[in-house]
Amino acid sequence: MQSHSEFQGPPPGCPAHADGRRTPLHGPEFAADPAAFYEALRQHGPSAPVELAPGVEAELVTDYAAALHVLQNPDTFARDSRHWRALNEGCVPLDSPVLPMMMYRPNCLFSDGADHMRLRQSVTASLARVDTHRLSRHVDRVAAYLISQFSSRGRVDLVADYAQLLPLLVFNDLFGCPAEIGDRLVFGISGIFDGVDAEKANEVLTEALLELVALKRRSPGEDITSWLMEHPSALSDEEMVHQLVTLIAAGTEPTQNIIASALRLLLTDEKYVGDQSAAGLLVDDAINDVLWNSPPIANYGVHYPVHDMELGGAKLPAGEPVVISFAAANADPNLSTGRQVLSKRAHLAWGAGPHACPAKDPALLVSVLAIEKLLNTLPDIDLALPAESLTWRPGPFHRALEVLPARFTPVRPERRPSAVRATGGHMTENTPRQDRGNEVSRGKWWSSFLSWWKV
Repeated sequence: MQSHSEFQGPPPGCPAHADGRRTPLHGPEFAADPAAFYEALRQHGPSAPVELAPGVEAELVTDYAAALHVLQNPDTFARDSRHWRALNEGCVPLDSPVLPMMMYRPNCLFSDGADHMRLRQSVTASLARVDTHRLSRHVDRVAAYLISQFSSRGRVDLVADYAQLLPLLVFNDLFGCPAEIGDRLVFGISGIFDGVDAEKANEVLTEALLELVALKRRSPGEDITSWLMEHPSALSDEEMVHQLVTLIAAGTEPTQNIIASALRLLLTDEKYVGDQSAAGLLVDDAINDVLWNSPPIANYGVHYPVHDMELGGAKLPAGEPVVISFAAANADPNLSTGRQVLSKRAHLAWGAGPHACPAKDPALLVSVLAIEKLLNTLPDIDLALPAESLTWRPGPFHRALEVLPARFTPVRPERRPSAVRATGGHMTENTPRQDRGNEVSRGKWWSSFLSWWKV
């Protein structure tokens, strides 16, 4: 990834950072202890001025009630980032690492009103057609495949070798990807999230999805891509590609962070360690713990006031990004006295209002099954280093572990994946962390899985 010094600053005359009072949500300090940052930000009131990246400023909502107000009032707080005044005025660095997550795309995430309803209905209707039994079987197959790649070693990084890959391979099946397109999809989305040759990764991802759309126009199947095409919304090819990008991002990044963070709790937290009497309930409880206390997407849901207004005393200019801190809102001290009576689902990890995540049920199912498969296959798995030494990926939006090294008694893999050895997909414990990330994003994981499953 680029260093901060490589980012282009705001053009002369732009007011960005003129006062120097905005709290930065980028860098290792924020990643190491975001709760301390949220606590300090609460001194400003329900929201506070922050810097998402060098040259990109926003207002961060840390209050639960204020967050709900923003999320549930789309007529006042728009999602269409074409309202973003600083970007329109040329005050946002065009090479900013947060721009791909905030720039306008013709999909349901960045639309409002009738456009949002049309696009959202195509997504929800297509997701509703996913057969949970088929999804469960496929998660089991993908989990077995990934575990077979490291089960004989006795050591594994549960982030790079399991949590990051599993949702991608599951979604390849849901989208109906053939082997070659699926390999490029894995490369593209992994590169964008990891910051590894992101420009090339975005190009590969876009080309792969365009080919997938063209393929499904010719030969539709029983998959989400085809169902999106069949919907009465009559999506264009451009809309199809951007809907698929949103579904991939929403289905993979949060899910892999849930899996990794819940495994961290199950392997280290005294509430969960050593109690095997109710393993299934423990997984559900650990995931709920993550969604409340360490939501996988910590800060996002970017909105833009359609006119100058106030929120809890803070003045919000029209067109300034208003970011919802799902993590800070969940930890709002005002909830502490009544939190015991709140529903387990009262957290804001999935958002709220018209833009609430439409894929939360499949994401939860994938997370639960992936964790249960791992723990049932490797029952003595344990963390390979002290929990306090674990580190988190820098960035304003996600809450994601860098690595989760674990050890266990080596076991014979379920099948011998000879095809994987031929493609170079197998990783050894001695492979450097950075190189292993490149190998994950560049390896032919989808075609290797398909070959492995046919053995």
